[in-house]
Amino acid sequence: MATSTIIKKLHQKNPSLKYSQIKSIFEIIFDSISNGLISNKPIEIRGFGRLSIKSIKAKYNAINPKTLEKIYVPKKKKIPLKIQKN
Repeated sequence: MATSTIIKKLHQKNPSLKYSQIKSIFEIIFDSISNGLISNKPIEIRGFGRLSIKSIKAKYNAINPKTLEKIYVPKKKKIPLKIQKN
């Protein structure tokens, strides 16, 4: 779903707020989430889930399943989402 679609739906549910106000709130929330993840802090949104940074080790003997050739996969980071169960 696109950002503009989410903002439009929020505006429909909250007609007392201006579109620009909802857009600013939306940007503040997601900027805060991304800044927290950049600084390697876990983000918990109660009733939704938890986001955190996970480092994946480099693999020196990974295999390309198509060619069966051994390849090197460099170290990388992922952002897993752990959904909260109600």
